[in-house]
Amino acid sequence: MIKGVEHVAMASTDPHKLANWYVSTLGFKIFSRAEAVDFIQAPNGSLFEIIRAERKLPTPEMKDTGLRHIAIAVDNFETEYQRLKDAGVLFETEPYEASGNMVAFFRDADGNFLHLIYRPQPLI
Repeated sequence: MIKGVEHVAMASTDPHKLANWYVSTLGFKIFSRAEAVDFIQAPNGSLFEIIRAERKLPTPEMKDTGLRHIAIAVDNFETEYQRLKDAGVLFETEPYEASGNMVAFFRDADGNFLHLIYRPQPLI
């Protein structure tokens, strides 16, 4: 029986640097670290694996084929949006409401799209 997603992996030319960005900027923690791979854990327990990339590819745009963003859930949109801006995060979009949710898009240190989201009614 399939139980669900255990982790999502992304490749980076500098896995430790990207993992440290998630720790310092988004409050994740290092779950495990090896020479060429880091597992990081979000405050809600979600795991990401960051592996060493063998080559750098052009950064895809928001609507290109493939995985396009990781949604980062927050309990107070305005506070977290402002905290991230104050930390130097550059947002791709201004905050907006979509189906009753507050959202804004930004990129991590490697250019991957992240989606800041507050849902008054969680999906699950």
